[in-house]
Amino acid sequence: MGVLLTAVLIVAGTAVGVGAEHRRPTAAVALARRLLRLILYFGVPFIIFFNLARAQISVDNGVGLLLALVAVALVGAFAWFVSSRVLKLSRSRTGAVMVAAILANTTYLGYPLTVALLGHDHLSTGVLYDVVVGSPALMLGAFGIGAAFGDRAGEGLRQRSRTFLTRNPPLYAAILGLLAPPVLAPTILVDASQILAVAVLPIGFFAVGATLAEGAEHGELPFPPPINAPVALAVISRIAVAPALLILLAAPLIDLPSAYRLMSAMPTGLNAMIVSHAYGLDNRITAEAITWSTAIVVVAALISLLL
Repeated sequence: MGVLLTAVLIVAGTAVGVGAEHRRPTAAVALARRLLRLILYFGVPFIIFFNLARAQISVDNGVGLLLALVAVALVGAFAWFVSSRVLKLSRSRTGAVMVAAILANTTYLGYPLTVALLGHDHLSTGVLYDVVVGSPALMLGAFGIGAAFGDRAGEGLRQRSRTFLTRNPPLYAAILGLLAPPVLAPTILVDASQILAVAVLPIGFFAVGATLAEGAEHGELPFPPPINAPVALAVISRIAVAPALLILLAAPLIDLPSAYRLMSAMPTGLNAMIVSHAYGLDNRITAEAITWSTAIVVVAALISLLL
């Protein structure tokens, strides 16, 4: 049921975004960008703080989490090398591919898929992966890439470093969450943060739909979007290379938790759109990667449930 509800929210959010852009193009795109900023400065920090404040990391899970972080870094390096050296993409397009490759939808899609495919007992392990691996991938990896490769991040190391610090509210929420005692994260607020994570799903895909429709209307992007080389690289890196690297790294060391394997194969996260808009990366590559990787993973999950 969780997978079906998630699929419905994704389709509904995207469809509303496309429809709104067709009826009122300027207003829809402007609304999408305002919603993404709202999520960046209020929604994501709220979710991160209360989940980190309550997170507990055992020694058994720690090795797997460390390997997952290494795998994320390797995926980013792989995406950078192929984008810049093989495909010869511009900096903003290279950054978009890298962000799409390292950011996984471990919250909005990962949680319901973990419950549906693995069972409720595995959810806590999935949440741990989301908080410990997904948060650094967003706050340090994606925001760092945005500051380094984005067209609106400034010129030179000083300006880009300032942009990284001033447009990175999730970083400060994570620091506070790690320092805060569990008493500051009552169950009711943790539950509220997880409800907010689900509520953000259709809002984020509204922005994806509006962005895709905007490109289509200007003749820049057919709808549904094509799978060109940068998008294919981003999708393959996210849902194939990332889990393969994690499994290879873990094989000689630990018995990798099944929730970690599932979470590592999640599609490109909606936060990629937030980073892309904030720093001036290529929004179309980001939106296309989210669309195709999500479609592939959701269809694969539905087939798994049927089988």
